[in-house]
Order: sequence, then structure tokens, then C-alpha cells
Amino acid sequence: MTLTGRLVRSVSGFYTVRTDEGEFFCRARGVFRKRGVTPLVGDFVTIEVSDGSGSVVDVAERRNALLRPPVCNIDALVMLVSEAAPRADTSVIDKMAALAAYHGIEVILLINKCDLEPGDTLFSVYRAAGFPVLRLSALTGDGLESLWPLIENKCVALAGNSGVGKSELLNALDGGGGPPRAVPGLKTQGPRPTGEVSERLGRGRHTTRHVELYALPRNVLAADTPGFAALDTLERIPPERLGACFLDFRPYLGKCRFAGCLHGERQRDCAVREAVGAGEIHPSRYAGYLRMLEEE
Repeated sequence: MTLTGRLVRSVSGFYTVRTDEGEFFCRARGVFRKRGVTPLVGDFVTIEVSDGSGSVVDVAERRNALLRPPVCNIDALVMLVSEAAPRADTSVIDKMAALAAYHGIEVILLINKCDLEPGDTLFSVYRAAGFPVLRLSALTGDGLESLWPLIENKCVALAGNSGVGKSELLNALDGGGGPPRAVPGLKTQGPRPTGEVSERLGRGRHTTRHVELYALPRNVLAADTPGFAALDTLERIPPERLGACFLDFRPYLGKCRFAGCLHGERQRDCAVREAVGAGEIHPSRYAGYLRMLEEE
């Protein structure tokens, strides 16, 4: 039997595919290894089913894909950050936001744990940079209602440090906001585990060890992803395209004196550098850009 569906869970080379006939546990055919293709959560796939298990035989063309978190065909990347423990690393935020922009994915920034720390610095920096930024507490529920209009009817991926509250946020969203979407074959997931933050390291335990796509109220599909403390990725943005991946740089692109300006520290008559000096672009954002530029 041949079916089409969406890949909703990936663990160590095994995939769960949701179809109109239910969910099937699948492996990928060997041809994918030969082609250098790895199925990702979010993929629309064709499977062949026999005796209740299946094989992924084809993957449809993707609208977009990220290496970390490994997910594809998403409408928005929802980044959870905090100025409480674990405190956000702005270089990681800048890199992930740039990679999302490079792939045409909207970024929504959520400052969580605002019951502990309001996150004024992060709010001012990234709101000025042009991102949708919300302050909330997944623990108390404060601010959650403001999130729904940004994510309803979308497929989103949650990303952020271990311990920042991704699973906690999913639990909170799963508890309200409208009638749940009817998804054929969807099994009740139950509460997702949450982990405490290590006081010594300022990090949380990894309560999510794989990527999984959940159905939430208001027609939302949300991918929970493993947390991280730093971001190392094999993917690099070409230097000539990096500036356009920083939202706050875009008004100044094309206004530099020299064509092909990469907005580095030593480039003369650069409109981006002048905007930094004038306080129109935050210095931390420019520092994040230079770190990425030096990696190329």
C-alpha cells in the first residue's frame, strides 16, 4: 500500500509518518543515503506500507530546511530566550536568526521566564532590530495570549537553550487557546517532561532528545527540538548575502560608497558602520554580524 503523509518524528534513523490512515513507523530506503538526502521532520513523504510498518520511498521538494534544529517546511522559527538562567547568548540568537532569514523563514523571539527577569535588554535590542518580540512566562501563563495571533494556522519550530522552557511552553499552549485540530491518527502525547536548570552551570537538562511535530490548538503544528548551549553548524551563509540576513541592516544596504561592501570593520564609507556609530544599529548586532563574517 502506498500512502502520502508528513514526517512528524525522527529518532536515530527511524521515522513516524502521519497519514490519513494513521501513523506509521518507517525506515528510509537505502537510495536516500546514496543521494545524500536525510528525511527531516516536516517533510511531506511517500511511504510504502506492509504488515503495519513502512518505508519512506520519496521526499517532496522542500520549501525550506534548517540543519539545526533539523526541521523543514516551517513557516516560522520561534526562538525562546531568557535573561534569567539559562541566560541567552546573543551571538547564538543572531546566528540562528540570520540562518532563518537566509532560508526565508520568519523569526519570532519569545523572552521567557519574565516572572523572574523581565528581559529589558533583549527586548529593546531585538525589537529595535525589527523582530516580533514578546515577553511571557510559560510557567504562569502571562503573555501567552499575545503569542497565538503570531502562530495560529502555521507550522513552527521551537528553538533555544536547554532549560529555557520549550517543552514547558508546549505544555502551556496545549492546555488552551481554542479547540484542538482534528488530526487523523494523532495519538495523545500527554505532558512533555520539563527539566530544572543547573545552578552551577546555568544550563538546563536536555528533556527533549529528538525532534517531534505536535498538533496544538488553533491549527498550529509545533516542532519541539533538543536544546543547545552554543551553536555550531556546517552551514555557512555566503559573505555577499550575509548583510541581507540581518533585518536591521537592510535599510542601509546599497548605500555604501563601494559596490560589494561587506560592512567589515576596515571598510571605508560603509552605511552600515555609520548606522552603528549613529546608534541606529545596536553594537551587539554588528558584533554578531562580524563574528559570522569572520567564519566564512
